[in-house]
Formats: sequence, structure tokens, C-alpha cells
Amino acid sequence: MPDSESVAIYPGSFDPVTLGHEDLVKRTLRVADRLVVAVARTATYLKQPLFTVDERVQLLRSVFAGEPRVECTSFDGLLVDFARSRRSRFIVRGLRAVSDFEYEFQMAQMNQELWSEAETVFLTPDVRYSFISASLVREVARLGGDVSQFVSPTVLERLREKTRS
Repeated sequence: MPDSESVAIYPGSFDPVTLGHEDLVKRTLRVADRLVVAVARTATYLKQPLFTVDERVQLLRSVFAGEPRVECTSFDGLLVDFARSRRSRFIVRGLRAVSDFEYEFQMAQMNQELWSEAETVFLTPDVRYSFISASLVREVARLGGDVSQFVSPTVLERLREKTRS
């Protein structure tokens, strides 16, 4: 890999991957040569996952199958250690609302302290996706609501399978 290639890391839980996530991937590819979408195996706060980590990675791979510059994987441990192992100094985080900022800012500052070369770039999604969160989509799907306008058809199919069982 050439040293001049810019590699971004987009970490998250992606449970499930939403159109908002997809939008941020597209936006990131405008400024990065490659993007590693990385599912965190260890959550920073408690959630009730719907999909296993491996299922989420598979869903991400399905969603981004047509984009050769996107790699989908998972990681354990500290994000900065994972980013360093992938030669990426560029961490992408999405901000939907002001309420996201405080937590994301704290994480960015901590990552900078842990590895001074780490840079966090905040991106905002298209306004159509600014209110969508994976946890909200997951909850609506669990309660039998229609989430087809918030996720890709592949993800919708898997959500329907999961919530039926």
C-alpha cells in the first residue's frame, strides 16, 4: 500500500447498518482513498444487540459489495490500536444532532491522547437521514413497524427474519 494512500476507519456497532451509515460511507469516500468499516466487538456502553458481530459484518459486506474501496471487518480493543494496525490516522464519526457532539468529542479527545497522530473527522449525514439511528430502527423493527425507508433491501430482509423469530 502506498504511503500516500489515505485510509479512513469508520467504527461503530452498525446494529443494523442504516441508510445514514451508507450515506456517511459515500461522503467519506469523497475524501479518502479507502475506508475500513469496523464493527466494534466491545461496546463502549450497554446495548441489546439484534445481530451478532459476525452477522453485522456480513450485512455490511452485502451492502457495500459493489464498492471495492470499502473493507468491512470487526475489531477488538482500542480503536486507536486498530487504526494504527491499518495505517489509518483518519477516524470518521457521524454527527446527527448536537446531542451526539459531547460524547463524540470526548471520544475524539481520548483517542488523540492515546495516539497523537489520530485525527477524528466528523461528518453529518444528508438531512433525510439526520434523525435515523440504528437503535431506533432496531426498536421499531422489533415492534413490527415498517423500517423500509431507513435501511437497504438486504438489511430489511434480515431484520424481518430476525424479528419474526
